[in-house]
Amino acid sequence: MRDLLGVDAAWGITVVRVMMGLVFAVHGYQKFSSGVGAVIASFAKMGIPAPQVVGPFIAGLELIGGICLIVGLLTRLFGLLFTCEMLVTTLLIQLPMRGWNASELDRILLASGVLLLIAGPGKLAIDQFWLERARPEQSTAARDSRRR
Repeated sequence: MRDLLGVDAAWGITVVRVMMGLVFAVHGYQKFSSGVGAVIASFAKMGIPAPQVVGPFIAGLELIGGICLIVGLLTRLFGLLFTCEMLVTTLLIQLPMRGWNASELDRILLASGVLLLIAGPGKLAIDQFWLERARPEQSTAARDSRRR
């Protein structure tokens, strides 16, 4: 990917990852602070199956997954999980109940989840040092492309 003004494009992915993590961490915290019972009742009202299981799971996913995205831990995994969550909320909840214009946040979070799943964590991520370490052939190819 070409750099703009000498800035590595991976920094753009980092911004998306951190902002997405903040959004989910705050929403997960709000779900716990309002009480899991309120989340279960809300999910039941929306017609989500097994709200007693799904409600606490989603609250935990958003809080823990959001924090993990902020620090760049298990980014691709949480990108996949948030992509699935946002696909369900967009197609089964937001679009049918509120329409296209009211589903912007869910759609942009869906696209962000896909980005993180495909592209990985970007810069300043724990995954860089643990899960996303470049294989030797990738490092050589990256060095060669920078020399051109």
